[in-house]
This record gives sequence, C-alpha cells and structure tokens, in this order.
Amino acid sequence: MIRIEKEFYLQNAVVLAQQLLGKTLVRVFDDGSLQRWQITATEAYRGAEDLACHVSKGRTKRTEVMFHEGGKVYVYLIYGMYWMLNVVAAEENNPQAVLICGIDNIKGSGRVGRELKIDSSFYGEDLLTSGRIWIENSDRIPEFISKKRVGVDYAGEWKDKLWRFELID
Repeated sequence: MIRIEKEFYLQNAVVLAQQLLGKTLVRVFDDGSLQRWQITATEAYRGAEDLACHVSKGRTKRTEVMFHEGGKVYVYLIYGMYWMLNVVAAEENNPQAVLICGIDNIKGSGRVGRELKIDSSFYGEDLLTSGRIWIENSDRIPEFISKKRVGVDYAGEWKDKLWRFELID
C-alpha cells in the first residue's frame, strides 16, 4: 500500500469525506504492533459558516490545527472519555475537517478513537510523516450512501446537511 500524499488532503471536507471511504487507516501501537482498517464512515465539517463545525465559534487553541494545511490530525475529547479522530482538510486558513466515524466493523466515532488508542498526543500529528498513524490508498472505488450528520441538532439548517457518508456493503 502507498501512503496518501498531501494533495489528496487539500480538497474541501465534503469531497475528502467521500474519498476517504475505502481507504486504509494504519496505526502503529506503542508495543510496535501494526494494524490496518478500512475506513467505512465519515462526516464532513466545512468551515466557520457550518454551525456544526467547531471553528464556527472562532479560532481557538482547540481548533488551531484546523487552520493548518490538510493532512493533519485534529482530536478532541467528548464526554470526558472519547477521543474523536478527525482529518484536517483543505488549504491553510480554510478550516475544515473530516470525522472518522467507522472502520471495518467498528461503528461510532468514540469507538473508533478507543480502538485506535487515540489521545491528546495525536493533536496536530502529520499524516504524511507520522510513524504511528497514516492513511494508505486502496484500489477500491466505494459505493456509499449520504445521511444527516449525528449529534448536531443545535446547528440550525446545518444539521440537515447530508454530509455523513457510509460505505454500502
């Protein structure tokens, strides 16, 4: 497999979320073991105008990495127990990200973070050079369905965007 190159990440989050489906997420754990999973579900969050996106509240310490060039990791903790894994999309100063919501038979972004043993140390990790997490290309051209994003009922009209993408088995 070949690690995905920078240009792939420099597209808007909606397109990136679709194109990440079927790709291979690779994780090297602290004990040296390596595991691969197919990305099966994603959600796109597109900039300050998207009220479901964290940057809609402004540029903060928490969201700073989303203002970087695509290909970085954005993680955050919810409910004090689940680290959410996101891939930063687009060019610098165009803050967007894709939440990884499913890998293989693991459904739910909190479960994904737990399976991958994600923590705060992954914040800002570079998927292009990291020795512990990256994404590889695959030959698969996936078929997928689009749905509403989960858990964003507070986001006005943005809650109805069909920006959750799931592989069709």
